Amino acid sequence: MPELPEDPLNREPDLQHLASSFLTPADKAYDRNHCIHPHLDGSTHRVRINGAVETPLELSMDDLKTNFEQHDVVCALQCAGNRRHTMRTKIKEVQGIDWTDAAVSNCKWRGPRVKDVLERAGITLGAGERKEAHVAFACYATPCQEDTWYGASIPLSRALSIAAEVIIALEMNDEPLTIGHGYPVRVITPGIAGARAVKWLDRITVQKRESDNFYMQHDYKVLPEDAVDSESASKYWGVVPPVQEMPVNSTIAVPVEGSTVERDVNGCIAVEGYALPSGDDGPVVRVEVSADGGETWSEAELSHHEGEGKWSWKLWKTKLAVPSGSGLKLCSRATDQAGNTQPRQSKWNLRGVCYNGYGEVENFTVK
Repeated sequence: MPELPEDPLNREPDLQHLASSFLTPADKAYDRNHCIHPHLDGSTHRVRINGAVETPLELSMDDLKTNFEQHDVVCALQCAGNRRHTMRTKIKEVQGIDWTDAAVSNCKWRGPRVKDVLERAGITLGAGERKEAHVAFACYATPCQEDTWYGASIPLSRALSIAAEVIIALEMNDEPLTIGHGYPVRVITPGIAGARAVKWLDRITVQKRESDNFYMQHDYKVLPEDAVDSESASKYWGVVPPVQEMPVNSTIAVPVEGSTVERDVNGCIAVEGYALPSGDDGPVVRVEVSADGGETWSEAELSHHEGEGKWSWKLWKTKLAVPSGSGLKLCSRATDQAGNTQPRQSKWNLRGVCYNGYGEVENFTVK
């Protein structure tokens, strides 16, 4: 692939600021890109619906907004590589951007259901064919680092499920999408890795197989532990499934690593963070915090916010009795409604994706 004229924007916000608000403002949401931002004209932009459909469609922004029922969903959107730094430093080296704990955002999205759009086009696949079919989402507006376009797909069954709440988003937090977050239109796939929530969407295809885009077939996969480099990984790309659902997770935003905090009159310090459910298994129902490496746990208070649901994160806080000292460490673990709980440490994989070991903050001082 030719080099892009400029580097794609990849950044994560300050973790403490991120975890200070239930809905993440657009300027605080993480940026993950494999291409430069295309500057598209919303008045002329079209989303084409094709593949195994009776009537291919070409929908304008006005069509999407006025010809279909609009649906709101509040969900956390998370890079599959969120917390990669912890896997890299606690286990061993991995490939990929060194994300810490803030490659995630929690926003309110609004637009028509993908289900409604596909049913308007009419799906031609029979019941047997639908079992393995996918809906592929694509942006052909700009070349990527490893492909000429960006694409991803999810199972057709998920796209057609009302409960899955997959939407074509036109708004983010009651405002039009920003360019950085997909203007004029993107897909939102709650509970699924952010890599599948294609920005600058211009194509939706019903097909019998997964997307063949590079970022679906050669990235964002949890490879076996014997895939230790690009050469040994090559035999697995075609057989290991792409990441779809993300695992239950939590992290500690307060106190900050390297900081000095003071105990209150009760000998306690403030501890805060966020927690994420596993795929469809939300919401998070419990977060616990430990000051002794996970030997004993104290339950934190979960905050409640308007609009929260099974897909959204939970902000949490507690007061924890911690003796004075330096080089201290705290751990957190979350449990969702289905009973999924964070392990002490998740397995290593070459691409450093889906890390969900205990949330940690280290090397702080308590006075």
